[in-house]
Amino acid sequence: MSFEDKSPMITNNGDSQSSIAGKVLENLNALIVFAKVAETRSFTDAARMLGLTASGVSKAITRLEQELGVRLMHRTTRSVSLTNDGSSFFERCSHILSEIEEAEAALNQTQSAPRGRIRVQMPVGFGRRVIVPALPGFIERYPDVVIDGELSDRIVDLGYEGVDVAVFIGVPADARLIARKLCNLRFVTCASPDYFRVHGEPQTPDDLERFRCLAYVLPQTGRYRDWHFEKNGRTFAKTVSGPLNLNNTESLLEAAISGAGIAMISTFIAADAIRAGKLKVTLRDYATVGPQVSVIYLPNRNLSARVRVFVDFLARLVPPNPPWDQILEPECNR
Repeated sequence: MSFEDKSPMITNNGDSQSSIAGKVLENLNALIVFAKVAETRSFTDAARMLGLTASGVSKAITRLEQELGVRLMHRTTRSVSLTNDGSSFFERCSHILSEIEEAEAALNQTQSAPRGRIRVQMPVGFGRRVIVPALPGFIERYPDVVIDGELSDRIVDLGYEGVDVAVFIGVPADARLIARKLCNLRFVTCASPDYFRVHGEPQTPDDLERFRCLAYVLPQTGRYRDWHFEKNGRTFAKTVSGPLNLNNTESLLEAAISGAGIAMISTFIAADAIRAGKLKVTLRDYATVGPQVSVIYLPNRNLSARVRVFVDFLARLVPPNPPWDQILEPECNR
């Protein structure tokens, strides 16, 4: 009999016989332990997050399996994975725990200010330039909230890694995630004024083949990021690279400022250098709208007070027309 087949047995007088539902309700802590192991795929990581020992977590899972009469997990010395019954059980547990968390969050909202720890992951450039400078204002307003921030350009698995909120560029692959748009990236093609003085400027994107260009290396794939352009309603992309290609936008900015060549850089990264005259924009008429930037989080964290106020904070942080995009406007309009 599969896990799904083991539904509660109710007698005519309304008494519940020894059912899975009754046993589960008697030990909610076991559900919490199981869900954390299922998310992290690790007894050690789950134990650390729950403040327990690894052996205590292992024993709790074993007792739960004995009570349910099904095997929930495959265990080896190196990994933990869910059985088919374990996957079904985890899906149902997630809904149950989500409801409990949301009910607790709703109760806490009426009784106290947001509190607790938020794990946040954000891209290095956007995090450093846009989010981190504004965080002191957030923690001053919400002194009982602790932010553990990770700045990296990797793609995180929110449920598996226990991350509450991530700032994501592009379209999330996981359709279950809730995504709230912050803005769209805009890019500028630019180089130092000295570079253009010596080598001239491209008049069209096709001219870039005659110039020394600096490409951004995508950390996930090692490929070069395409340069996107738009003209007369037509959007097109070019694969551009040169003798120097980097996987960090701040370093790409410094290389362009030093005269190493032409780069395509996000406006929020390049704006200060352009205003200071360290970089000059070219191919301005070919600029196009880039990928969307969103704050993403799991559905079962939607009503957590601390996550809600942090998401609202990020949404307010980026205005509809960000100041860094104003460098794309004609100089007479700035």
